[in-house]
Amino acid sequence: MPPPPSPAQLPHTGPVSAPVFVVGIGADGWPGLSGTAREALREAEVLIGGARQLDLLPPECAGARVGWPSPLRPAVPRLLAEHRERRIAVLASGDPMFYGIGRALAEELGPEGLRVLPHPSSVSYACARLGWPLEDTEVVTLVGRPAARLAASLYEGRRLLVLSADASTPATVAALLTAHGFGPSGMRVLEQLGGEAEAYVDGVAETWTHAPGDRLNVIAVECRASADALRLGTVPGLPDEAYEHDGQLTKRHIRAATLGALAPAPGELLWDVGGGSGSIAIEWLRAHPSCRAVSVERDPVRAERITRNADRLGVPGLRVVTGPAPSALAELDAPDAVFIGGGLTAPGLLETCWEALRPGGRLVANTVTLESEALLAARHKEFGGELVRLAVAHAVPVGGFTGWRQAMPVTQWSVIKSSGSGARSHKGDRS
Repeated sequence: MPPPPSPAQLPHTGPVSAPVFVVGIGADGWPGLSGTAREALREAEVLIGGARQLDLLPPECAGARVGWPSPLRPAVPRLLAEHRERRIAVLASGDPMFYGIGRALAEELGPEGLRVLPHPSSVSYACARLGWPLEDTEVVTLVGRPAARLAASLYEGRRLLVLSADASTPATVAALLTAHGFGPSGMRVLEQLGGEAEAYVDGVAETWTHAPGDRLNVIAVECRASADALRLGTVPGLPDEAYEHDGQLTKRHIRAATLGALAPAPGELLWDVGGGSGSIAIEWLRAHPSCRAVSVERDPVRAERITRNADRLGVPGLRVVTGPAPSALAELDAPDAVFIGGGLTAPGLLETCWEALRPGGRLVANTVTLESEALLAARHKEFGGELVRLAVAHAVPVGGFTGWRQAMPVTQWSVIKSSGSGARSHKGDRS
């Protein structure tokens, strides 16, 4: 493949005079750059980047130096517009398309408006130092994101690389691992990867006492669970004791069946109406990192509890809306799936959810009352779908023997909205 043209040779396309060069740079600075990357930086009339990155450039890069303001993302369109008639080069850490500025620039300019020159990422360097296969290593970034999201990735024997926000992140990670029953996990902090000041700090999460080091670091974690850690699987149906609740909880076996009917897929949005403890929305989010969910709960105390459960189970991105449905649904984005776990008899609730649901979306409603069951039976007759009764019994002591204790049966209606606003069952039958 021929090398990319120099900035001066490129045709003017997109909203700026020439495609923007996005140059990845590592802790090794200017010496670690390729000849093409150096040429792009020398010829740029405007150099945009963080202060640390700009300081790595020599005087021969004579373009005007512009530091990123905070917050960064809203400033991207403005800075590109201000310098649209000049040759622009943007500096990024490592690979610009891996949790970097390349994403925001691509969203603004499109791929044809960019020439990306990646440098090895900190993740590639870390795996090289550790001897870990990159494809078997999970990466979690805590840069600009809550540390609670790490909890969703904690499994016995799992290898994680955590991208740190700053020098305090290793201690935060150690505390989180310990609080979630993963105190025995080994940790290695890799600082200034690829640079002359590269260094390592090793330890165990539950005994971590190291002082903060360099702010440019990556944390390698080999997950080890303590003997009493609660086991959480990757599929729906987490243990009931994983949740803080006041009895308003979709129990484990019913929850697994409900998530199966909702069928979460990457990027989809769920409305969890009548959130209770938030278990349905939380396990929807745990299905894939790109899933989105809104839990609607009228009780403020329960709404706060949902937030705590979401943080503890590694999905702090769950949006909790406090208020009664259907009025609380008015300003929400159209969902790909709706779960109604309470308030079915509220006037207009089912109709509002059905109208908002995208074509191809799934609606699932559970109830234990005769009044709501009658309502679901009527909707099933009108729209079709699938109406089932779920019954679970648990073995309990009966004197010196063992017998079955039956939980209240749950009636569940599940239906898929067709493009013509009708419905079809999960079995694919037209109704």
